[in-house]
Amino acid sequence: MGRDQLWERALLCTERALQSGALVPLATTLENLPGEDATTFELRHLAGATPKHLREAGPKPNPFRPWDQRLEVDQIGDNHVVILNKFPVQIGHMLLITRDWAPQNGWLNASDWSALISVDQSTTGLWFFNSNPKAGASQPHRHLQLLPRHDGERACPRDDWFSQFCPNNKDQNPLRKFIRVEHLIEFNPSVLQATYQRLCESLSLGTPNNDPLPIFAYNLLLTRSWMAVIRRSREGVHGFSVNALGFAGCLLSTDGSNLSWLKKAGPDELLRAVIGPED
Repeated sequence: MGRDQLWERALLCTERALQSGALVPLATTLENLPGEDATTFELRHLAGATPKHLREAGPKPNPFRPWDQRLEVDQIGDNHVVILNKFPVQIGHMLLITRDWAPQNGWLNASDWSALISVDQSTTGLWFFNSNPKAGASQPHRHLQLLPRHDGERACPRDDWFSQFCPNNKDQNPLRKFIRVEHLIEFNPSVLQATYQRLCESLSLGTPNNDPLPIFAYNLLLTRSWMAVIRRSREGVHGFSVNALGFAGCLLSTDGSNLSWLKKAGPDELLRAVIGPED
Protein backbone atom coordinates (compact mmCIF):
# COMPACT_ATOMS: atom_id res chain seq x y z
CA MET A 1 0.00 0.00 0.00
CA GLY A 2 1.48 3.36 -1.05
CA ARG A 3 2.09 6.41 1.09
CA ASP A 4 -1.14 7.98 2.37
CA GLN A 5 -3.16 5.45 0.36
CA LEU A 6 -5.26 4.52 3.40
CA TRP A 7 -5.91 8.21 4.06
CA GLU A 8 -7.06 8.63 0.47
CA ARG A 9 -9.37 5.65 0.88
CA ALA A 10 -10.68 7.19 4.09
CA LEU A 11 -11.50 10.41 2.26
CA LEU A 12 -13.37 8.51 -0.49
CA CYS A 13 -15.23 6.56 2.18
CA THR A 14 -16.02 9.89 3.87
CA GLU A 15 -17.71 11.22 0.74
CA ARG A 16 -19.93 8.15 0.47
CA ALA A 17 -20.67 8.08 4.21
CA LEU A 18 -21.68 11.74 4.18
CA GLN A 19 -24.10 11.07 1.31
CA SER A 20 -25.65 8.11 3.13
CA GLY A 21 -25.86 9.91 6.47
CA ALA A 22 -23.57 7.39 8.18
CA LEU A 23 -21.05 10.10 9.04
CA VAL A 24 -21.96 13.00 11.32
CA PRO A 25 -19.08 15.54 11.47
CA LEU A 26 -19.11 17.81 14.51
CA ALA A 27 -19.16 21.54 13.78
CA THR A 28 -16.79 23.45 16.06
CA THR A 29 -15.21 26.85 16.44
CA LEU A 30 -11.47 27.07 17.12
CA GLU A 31 -9.61 29.16 19.68
CA ASN A 32 -5.96 29.00 20.74
CA LEU A 33 -5.09 29.07 24.45
CA PRO A 34 -1.60 29.68 25.83
CA GLY A 35 -0.20 26.92 27.99
CA GLU A 36 2.84 26.49 30.18
CA ASP A 37 6.33 25.78 28.80
CA ALA A 38 5.66 27.96 25.74
CA THR A 39 2.91 25.62 24.50
CA THR A 40 -0.35 26.44 22.78
CA PHE A 41 -3.56 24.43 23.11
CA GLU A 42 -6.29 24.21 20.49
CA LEU A 43 -9.71 24.67 22.11
CA ARG A 44 -12.64 23.67 19.95
CA HIS A 45 -16.12 24.60 21.09
CA LEU A 46 -18.94 22.36 19.93
CA ALA A 47 -21.31 24.48 17.86
CA GLY A 48 -24.34 22.20 17.97
CA ALA A 49 -26.00 19.84 20.42
CA THR A 50 -23.73 17.49 22.38
CA PRO A 51 -23.71 14.09 20.61
CA LYS A 52 -24.93 11.05 22.48
CA HIS A 53 -21.46 9.51 22.91
CA LEU A 54 -20.33 12.58 24.90
CA ARG A 55 -23.27 12.49 27.29
CA GLU A 56 -23.36 10.52 30.50
CA ALA A 57 -25.83 7.69 30.09
CA GLY A 58 -26.46 4.08 30.94
CA PRO A 59 -25.32 1.00 29.01
CA LYS A 60 -24.77 1.63 25.30
CA PRO A 61 -24.99 -0.77 22.37
CA ASN A 62 -21.66 -1.81 20.89
CA PRO A 63 -21.25 0.18 17.63
CA PHE A 64 -18.39 -2.06 16.48
CA ARG A 65 -20.12 -5.44 16.67
CA PRO A 66 -21.09 -5.30 13.95
CA TRP A 67 -19.49 -2.10 12.68
CA ASP A 68 -21.32 0.06 10.18
CA GLN A 69 -20.15 -1.19 6.76
CA ARG A 70 -20.66 2.29 5.34
CA LEU A 71 -17.81 3.49 7.58
CA GLU A 72 -15.37 0.69 6.71
CA VAL A 73 -12.11 1.89 5.17
CA ASP A 74 -10.07 -1.33 5.05
CA GLN A 75 -9.55 -4.70 6.69
CA ILE A 76 -6.20 -5.16 8.40
CA GLY A 77 -5.03 -8.76 8.64
CA ASP A 78 -7.29 -11.34 10.24
CA ASN A 79 -8.09 -9.48 13.45
CA HIS A 80 -8.59 -5.78 12.78
CA VAL A 81 -10.61 -3.34 10.68
CA VAL A 82 -10.15 0.37 10.02
CA ILE A 83 -13.36 2.40 10.08
CA LEU A 84 -14.17 6.10 10.14
CA ASN A 85 -15.03 7.80 13.41
CA LYS A 86 -18.75 8.44 13.07
CA PHE A 87 -18.55 11.81 14.85
CA PRO A 88 -15.28 13.38 13.64
CA VAL A 89 -13.98 16.84 14.38
CA GLN A 90 -11.23 16.24 11.78
CA ILE A 91 -12.25 14.59 8.51
CA GLY A 92 -10.30 11.37 8.03
CA HIS A 93 -10.27 10.47 11.75
CA MET A 94 -9.97 6.67 11.76
CA LEU A 95 -10.48 3.91 14.31
CA LEU A 96 -8.52 0.67 14.33
CA ILE A 97 -10.94 -1.82 15.89
CA THR A 98 -10.76 -5.53 16.63
CA ARG A 99 -13.02 -7.71 14.49
CA ASP A 100 -14.06 -9.77 17.48
CA TRP A 101 -14.70 -8.59 20.98
CA ALA A 102 -11.65 -7.41 22.90
CA PRO A 103 -12.00 -5.19 25.99
CA GLN A 104 -10.86 -1.58 25.81
CA ASN A 105 -9.67 -1.83 29.41
CA GLY A 106 -7.43 -4.83 28.68
CA TRP A 107 -3.76 -4.82 27.74
CA LEU A 108 -2.80 -3.92 24.18
CA ASN A 109 -1.15 -6.98 22.66
CA ALA A 110 1.16 -8.04 19.83
CA SER A 111 -1.74 -8.35 17.39
CA ASP A 112 -2.82 -4.76 18.08
CA TRP A 113 0.71 -3.42 17.55
CA SER A 114 1.14 -5.41 14.32
CA ALA A 115 -2.12 -4.02 12.96
CA LEU A 116 -1.12 -0.49 13.96
CA ILE A 117 2.21 -0.83 12.15
CA SER A 118 0.44 -2.16 9.06
CA VAL A 119 -1.73 0.98 8.97
CA ASP A 120 1.08 3.37 9.84
CA GLN A 121 3.29 2.14 7.00
CA SER A 122 0.70 3.66 4.65
CA THR A 123 -0.70 6.55 6.66
CA THR A 124 1.03 7.92 9.74
CA GLY A 125 -0.11 10.57 12.19
CA LEU A 126 -1.10 10.87 15.83
CA TRP A 127 -2.24 7.60 17.37
CA PHE A 128 -4.09 7.67 20.67
CA PHE A 129 -5.82 5.29 23.04
CA ASN A 130 -8.16 5.81 26.02
CA SER A 131 -8.13 2.79 28.30
CA ASN A 132 -11.53 3.11 29.96
CA PRO A 133 -14.22 5.70 30.82
CA LYS A 134 -11.99 7.41 33.42
CA ALA A 135 -9.52 8.03 30.60
CA GLY A 136 -12.19 9.29 28.21
CA ALA A 137 -13.10 6.06 26.42
CA SER A 138 -16.64 6.19 25.02
CA GLN A 139 -16.85 2.51 23.98
CA PRO A 140 -15.78 -0.71 25.75
CA HIS A 141 -14.81 -2.52 22.49
CA ARG A 142 -11.10 -2.14 21.74
CA HIS A 143 -10.23 0.70 19.39
CA LEU A 144 -7.10 2.70 18.77
CA GLN A 145 -7.54 6.01 17.00
CA LEU A 146 -5.56 7.78 14.29
CA LEU A 147 -5.55 11.42 13.22
CA PRO A 148 -3.63 11.30 9.91
CA ARG A 149 -0.72 13.64 9.27
CA HIS A 150 1.48 14.17 6.23
CA ASP A 151 5.19 13.45 6.57
CA GLY A 152 6.89 16.39 8.23
CA GLU A 153 3.62 17.79 9.60
CA ARG A 154 3.47 18.38 13.35
CA ALA A 155 1.62 15.49 14.99
CA CYS A 156 -0.19 17.62 17.58
CA PRO A 157 -0.04 21.07 19.23
CA ARG A 158 2.15 19.75 22.07
CA ASP A 159 4.44 17.65 19.86
CA ASP A 160 7.51 19.67 20.89
CA TRP A 161 6.60 19.31 24.58
CA PHE A 162 6.66 15.52 24.30
CA SER A 163 9.69 15.50 22.01
CA GLN A 164 11.65 17.51 24.58
CA PHE A 165 10.18 15.75 27.63
CA CYS A 166 12.73 15.35 30.39
CA PRO A 167 11.52 13.81 33.66
CA ASN A 168 12.76 15.43 36.83
CA ASN A 169 12.48 13.44 40.05
CA LYS A 170 12.50 16.69 42.07
CA ASP A 171 9.70 18.21 40.00
CA GLN A 172 6.38 17.86 41.81
CA ASN A 173 4.37 18.94 38.76
CA PRO A 174 2.01 15.99 38.09
CA LEU A 175 2.40 16.64 34.37
CA ARG A 176 5.87 15.18 34.76
CA LYS A 177 5.25 12.82 37.70
CA PHE A 178 2.38 10.93 36.07
CA ILE A 179 3.44 11.07 32.43
CA ARG A 180 6.13 8.84 30.95
CA VAL A 181 7.65 9.37 27.50
CA GLU A 182 10.15 7.36 25.48
CA HIS A 183 11.69 8.43 22.20
CA LEU A 184 11.53 5.84 19.43
CA ILE A 185 14.49 4.98 17.24
CA GLU A 186 12.79 1.95 15.70
CA PHE A 187 9.12 1.66 14.86
CA ASN A 188 8.07 -1.98 14.78
CA PRO A 189 5.63 -4.18 16.76
CA SER A 190 8.17 -5.66 19.17
CA VAL A 191 9.68 -2.26 20.03
CA LEU A 192 6.26 -0.69 20.54
CA GLN A 193 5.08 -3.58 22.73
CA ALA A 194 8.21 -3.44 24.90
CA THR A 195 8.09 0.36 25.18
CA TYR A 196 4.40 0.29 26.11
CA GLN A 197 4.99 -2.28 28.84
CA ARG A 198 7.93 -0.33 30.30
CA LEU A 199 5.98 2.91 30.41
CA CYS A 200 2.96 1.23 32.01
CA GLU A 201 5.09 -0.52 34.62
CA SER A 202 6.91 2.73 35.47
CA LEU A 203 3.52 4.32 36.28
CA SER A 204 2.50 1.36 38.48
CA LEU A 205 -0.18 0.27 36.01
CA GLY A 206 1.02 -3.32 36.30
CA THR A 207 2.24 -5.82 33.72
CA PRO A 208 0.39 -8.23 31.39
CA ASN A 209 2.16 -11.19 32.99
CA ASN A 210 1.06 -10.33 36.53
CA ASP A 211 -2.16 -8.35 36.16
CA PRO A 212 -5.20 -9.42 34.10
CA LEU A 213 -6.07 -5.75 33.50
CA PRO A 214 -4.14 -2.49 33.93
CA ILE A 215 -4.50 -1.38 37.54
CA PHE A 216 -5.28 2.26 36.71
CA ALA A 217 -6.89 4.12 33.83
CA TYR A 218 -4.45 5.60 31.34
CA ASN A 219 -4.07 7.35 28.01
CA LEU A 220 -1.55 6.54 25.31
CA LEU A 221 -0.19 8.88 22.64
CA LEU A 222 2.05 7.66 19.84
CA THR A 223 3.91 9.11 16.87
CA ARG A 224 6.79 7.67 14.87
CA SER A 225 9.12 9.66 17.15
CA TRP A 226 7.78 9.08 20.66
CA MET A 227 5.31 7.19 22.86
CA ALA A 228 3.69 8.64 25.97
CA VAL A 229 1.53 7.05 28.68
CA ILE A 230 -0.47 9.16 31.13
CA ARG A 231 -1.94 7.77 34.34
CA ARG A 232 -5.45 9.05 34.98
CA SER A 233 -7.53 9.63 38.09
CA ARG A 234 -10.78 10.99 36.61
CA GLU A 235 -12.45 11.63 33.28
CA GLY A 236 -13.00 15.35 33.60
CA VAL A 237 -13.63 18.43 35.74
CA HIS A 238 -15.51 21.72 35.41
CA GLY A 239 -17.63 20.34 32.58
CA PHE A 240 -14.65 19.32 30.41
CA SER A 241 -14.18 15.73 29.29
CA VAL A 242 -10.50 14.97 28.78
CA ASN A 243 -9.20 12.06 26.75
CA ALA A 244 -5.73 11.46 25.27
CA LEU A 245 -6.17 14.35 22.84
CA GLY A 246 -6.32 16.79 25.75
CA PHE A 247 -2.71 15.93 26.61
CA ALA A 248 -1.81 16.29 22.93
CA GLY A 249 -3.10 19.86 23.19
CA CYS A 250 -6.58 19.43 21.69
CA LEU A 251 -9.47 20.30 24.01
CA LEU A 252 -13.20 20.22 23.36
CA SER A 253 -15.78 22.30 25.19
CA THR A 254 -19.55 22.06 25.21
CA ASP A 255 -22.28 24.28 26.61
CA GLY A 256 -21.71 22.56 29.95
CA SER A 257 -18.03 23.49 30.12
CA ASN A 258 -16.81 26.22 32.44
CA LEU A 259 -14.84 28.30 29.95
CA SER A 260 -14.20 31.14 32.37
CA TRP A 261 -12.50 28.72 34.79
CA LEU A 262 -10.36 27.24 31.99
CA LYS A 263 -9.19 30.61 30.74
CA LYS A 264 -8.37 31.79 34.25
CA ALA A 265 -6.68 28.59 35.47
CA GLY A 266 -5.11 27.60 32.15
CA PRO A 267 -5.25 24.33 30.20
CA ASP A 268 -2.33 22.77 32.08
CA GLU A 269 -4.33 23.06 35.30
CA LEU A 270 -7.15 21.12 33.62
CA LEU A 271 -4.71 18.33 32.76
CA ARG A 272 -3.25 18.31 36.28
CA ALA A 273 -6.75 17.88 37.68
CA VAL A 274 -7.38 14.59 35.86
CA ILE A 275 -4.08 12.72 36.37
CA GLY A 276 -2.24 11.05 39.19
CA PRO A 277 -3.52 8.90 42.07
CA GLU A 278 -7.22 8.34 42.47
CA ASP A 279 -9.04 10.05 45.33
